[in-house]
Amino acid sequence: MAEQTGKQPSRPGHVPEDPLQWPFAAARLAMDAWFGWLDRAPAEQGDSSLPWTTPNSVALELATMRLRDCTRTRSGQPALVCAPYALHRALIADFAPGHSVVHSLQNGGVDRVYLTDWRSASPEMRYLSIDSYLGDLNVAVDEIGAPVDLVGLCQGGWLSLLYAARFPAKVRRLVLVGAPVDLSIDSSLSQLARNAPGMVYDQLVARGGGNVSGEEMLRVWSKRPGRDDIAAALQKDLADEEGAALLAHFDRWNTEALNLPGTYYLQIVNWIFRENRIASGNFTALGRAIDLKDVKSPVFLLAGLDDDVVPAGQALATAKLVGTPPAFVAAASEPSNHLGLFMGARTHAHAWPRIAEWLRSDLASVLARSA
Repeated sequence: MAEQTGKQPSRPGHVPEDPLQWPFAAARLAMDAWFGWLDRAPAEQGDSSLPWTTPNSVALELATMRLRDCTRTRSGQPALVCAPYALHRALIADFAPGHSVVHSLQNGGVDRVYLTDWRSASPEMRYLSIDSYLGDLNVAVDEIGAPVDLVGLCQGGWLSLLYAARFPAKVRRLVLVGAPVDLSIDSSLSQLARNAPGMVYDQLVARGGGNVSGEEMLRVWSKRPGRDDIAAALQKDLADEEGAALLAHFDRWNTEALNLPGTYYLQIVNWIFRENRIASGNFTALGRAIDLKDVKSPVFLLAGLDDDVVPAGQALATAKLVGTPPAFVAAASEPSNHLGLFMGARTHAHAWPRIAEWLRSDLASVLARSA
């Protein structure tokens, strides 16, 4: 396992540039600006006009998501990619050729790939909770056919982990990529969540009519990612014609923010990022107390050495929380920032083929020897 670099965490009050931090960074900015932006009208988000990289069809239309069916064959072990639901669309998992989780898994021989395409929250969705998303994830898994391999990206990672603990028999293998779980290990993300007063988050929800407005998050964001930030995320030189096209594509994706249900959002802020309930064993999901030791399936953890959103130490610490025997926990660290774990060309050339190979490998003999 590669060691984490000595990069210092962001100072308190610093607003990082990673788009996945907007729900927390916007709260900080709102506090600093004395809520001067509250006179603006909230906006609703429609469907994206951006194309998918991988051909797919909609297998299910659920309250929280469209289940995207990207399969190339109806036989074989299914993998469900659980995209992050943090103000940006699931295209983060299928961004462009050479920058697509779905595509990399398929190129690695995982033919049955599905994707959670989370919906932007409408006014009617404002009371949806984490349980709502776990419930629909369970419907999706049943539709695909359990057991599935769950691939959780960022905040889709803690959701996948909760699901695997709640329904351990339905998850064959679990991949967590840049997933924040144990927030006692400090990061800029956890600092932002803790440092802003609770009333700031309540105000964000109230302003959105019960939801957190993605459009408002974009409006209060003080600095959009620059060319160098995007190049680091895509791990690509953007100077040529192909790079210019990728830059324009990223900019369009970056400006299509999703609204989040207020109840769901406040539960994440308070229960996960401020109270650390998942790691501390105090989380209840769908009526049952969650014990991460119930997760005994093989686990693969991927961390970014330059990730200040979910530092490598935090992403890899999940190995000690689950009940999976150490022999069946695989871990890797890449020289990547947070977005680069999902979108980076170098990460897709090196780490994702290894993940696909791990998903396809036969662990039965290893399990038998350890019994």
